[in-house]
Amino acid sequence: MMLSRAKPAVGGDMQHTDKRKKKGRKIPKLEELLSQRDFTGAITLLEFKRHVGEQEEDTNLWIGYCAFHLGDYKRALEEYENVTKEENCNPEVWVNLACTYFFLGMYKQAEAAGFKAPKSRLQNRLLFHLAHKFNDEKKLMNFHQNLQDITEDQLSLASIHYMRSHYQEAIDIYKRILLDNREYLALNVYVALCYYKLDYYDVSQEVLAVYLQQIPDSTIALNLKACNHFRLYNGKAAEAELKSLMDNASSSFEFAKELIRHNLVVFRGGEGALQVLPPLVDVIPEARLNLVIYYLRQDDVQEAYNLIKDLEPTTPQEYILKGVVNAALGQEMGSRDHMKIAQQFFQLVGGSASECDTIPGRQCMASCFFLLKQFDDVLIYLNSFKSYFYNDDIFNFNYAQAKAATGNTREGEEVFLLIQSEKIKNDYIYLSWLARCYIMNKKPRLAWELYLKMETSGESFSLLQLIANDCYKMGQFYYSAKAFDVLERLDPNPEYWEGKRGACVGIFQMILAGREPKETLREVLHLLRSTGNTQVEYIIRIMKKWAKENRVPI
Repeated sequence: MMLSRAKPAVGGDMQHTDKRKKKGRKIPKLEELLSQRDFTGAITLLEFKRHVGEQEEDTNLWIGYCAFHLGDYKRALEEYENVTKEENCNPEVWVNLACTYFFLGMYKQAEAAGFKAPKSRLQNRLLFHLAHKFNDEKKLMNFHQNLQDITEDQLSLASIHYMRSHYQEAIDIYKRILLDNREYLALNVYVALCYYKLDYYDVSQEVLAVYLQQIPDSTIALNLKACNHFRLYNGKAAEAELKSLMDNASSSFEFAKELIRHNLVVFRGGEGALQVLPPLVDVIPEARLNLVIYYLRQDDVQEAYNLIKDLEPTTPQEYILKGVVNAALGQEMGSRDHMKIAQQFFQLVGGSASECDTIPGRQCMASCFFLLKQFDDVLIYLNSFKSYFYNDDIFNFNYAQAKAATGNTREGEEVFLLIQSEKIKNDYIYLSWLARCYIMNKKPRLAWELYLKMETSGESFSLLQLIANDCYKMGQFYYSAKAFDVLERLDPNPEYWEGKRGACVGIFQMILAGREPKETLREVLHLLRSTGNTQVEYIIRIMKKWAKENRVPI
């Protein structure tokens, strides 16, 4: 789920550059416009001054600064690059140019420009974020050590914690700053974002309400509120929140149009995914992940794999999704390599300190053990969060398989029958496990009825084999004989005749012992007569003789 691209990151620091850039003589009225954050008006004034030849010191720097804060990074880049070409240019331009490169995603250029800038707290924060982007832990720790206990540096540290999924650490910093700066209302949105990421959706809503009371038309806050509603209730409730946002669109709505379109696809269960998500794959990080999920739900595992195979996972969600895709592809192709990769991804997430006690973390460990066929361990993890998924078909499907695999077929049958999804109920894995549960629970007739409802296919043939062999093992010879009879007619394999012969003799023994109705003998003889094997006549003769002696009509 995409929440916002407006995270507490380097951008927050840029707002503090004006405190150190105003070295030159002020252009009349400029300071007033900047104090009102009227950046459009400031640019208009500066351009007019430049046009009439009244350009003063640092005019280009100020135009770049205003363009940056308007989100027009390309214009800011143009202005700053022009300044760097001037003789004896203001050295502060390099850090501003670096920040602009950063927001344009040009990280290599940002680093090169950043190192040309004079040492400053802003430069250190920028390089700190770049080290995170480059996954350079050594540099990250060096710049971390240079951070001071000032608001801008602490906000920058909190944003790195957020992006590294250390949400509680980020919350602690934001709350500490809020204690002394209640007027920093936007920090409530950041705290709410962290609680959302920790799956505390109700707490996220409470914190978010503080901000929305003051800024009721905030696009980011309303979008987060919609995401919370999606998690707490359903897609319709979430969509209603977004509709309110679109109906009362403020000036901030324009930049969030792509975000809203993306989330509407999610809230509508994937509707319009192929039209909306592909163009956003390189714009909104979650778009790629949600498109992968869409392909998985459409059973297009190869497309899902093609989209995610080159993604280097950095968040738990990305590791989990790569694990799921590799597991699905491994099952589809019979590839042990893909299954191994999936198992490793699941173990990595489930064993991590940050995820081991979360529901997704425990789901990962359950999946890891499932792939290893260690079903006792699977149940330990599934039981730990079972109460949250009572009506979840996918959870119940996995839980029932684990129960049946550990020999608890009674509970396995009960859980299989809770499943409502027609897609799952028509899946061969479901049918075969349920049939096995029925047989182990002495309900072979129900297993046979599952077969009768299937169309003739390779899967129905496999189910016949399961019924024939499992019923034989359980001494349920009547349905074993019926299954072996059909198998023999479909494939004249000697093994099927031997199975049918054994099952028919088993039924005869049960009739002799009084554990099977005598009338069943008539059907046994019918099954035997459908075989061309020479042994049949001898077996039939013995059964007929007994029937005659015991006056059993055949």
